[in-house]
Amino acid sequence: MATIFETLPTPRRSAFQARAVKRFRNRPKSFSSIDILPLHSYSLNPVAISKSCSLKILCKIQGTTAFAVSKRHAMASIISVSIASQIGMQKAAFAEPSVSFREYIDTFDGYSFKYPPNWIQVRGAGADIFFRDPFVLDENLSVDISSPSSSSYKSVEDLGPPQEAGKKILKQYLTEFMSTRLGVRRESNILSTTSRVADDGRLYYEVEANIKSYANNNELAVMPQDRLVRLEWDRRYLSVLGVENNRLYELRLQTPEKVFQDEESDLRQVMDSFRVNKVAG
Repeated sequence: MATIFETLPTPRRSAFQARAVKRFRNRPKSFSSIDILPLHSYSLNPVAISKSCSLKILCKIQGTTAFAVSKRHAMASIISVSIASQIGMQKAAFAEPSVSFREYIDTFDGYSFKYPPNWIQVRGAGADIFFRDPFVLDENLSVDISSPSSSSYKSVEDLGPPQEAGKKILKQYLTEFMSTRLGVRRESNILSTTSRVADDGRLYYEVEANIKSYANNNELAVMPQDRLVRLEWDRRYLSVLGVENNRLYELRLQTPEKVFQDEESDLRQVMDSFRVNKVAG
């Protein structure tokens, strides 16, 4: 790349060199890096410097330049350490646990669970209790309880093994989501069925399923090519089943599949927190 000396007109170039040489000849014996011209102002190539500059002056220039470069490197190292320290602090902040969940306790019906602190309760939803995310409306939880007059459960094993219980739960889902619209089709799949004994000593079943809903964009069209099928929604359903007070309790979580991966950790914590309790009297 061309230096400044190579781009300036000849008369101005000589004056520039003269000023540079005069500054270095008149400098005090003790000088700092700010007494020299910026490195980008001229070339250290002896051919580009006036022949009147002695080798002694050139050596001092180079020595002073080395000092300036060393000082610049030192400052760069300090800044790098500072930035690395700040990044480390930020990573530590990100590693901190999320805000603690809230707990809902129903002493009358005998159950409790934890839920994300930003979720809100919605009344009149048809379940015994209903919470949902105020921003992702398809993400919610509910608790359903069997009628005490029409059920007499002794254990969740009364539903059969977890696999059989999963089939019954999925059938219940599809019945609830049944639609009378033309061209609506549902695809369902049981992803997992497990059982666990919680810290309260009770046995719980967990059922995980996926349901997709498809519909025609124009169900009244005569020609098949005019009835294009589109995906309406794709959801993950997580259920926890427990038995107490001769009743079957179901905690149900619903979330869109596209956000399940991001919310899975929180949803698993809600599932693990579900407990059924003995009601006095």
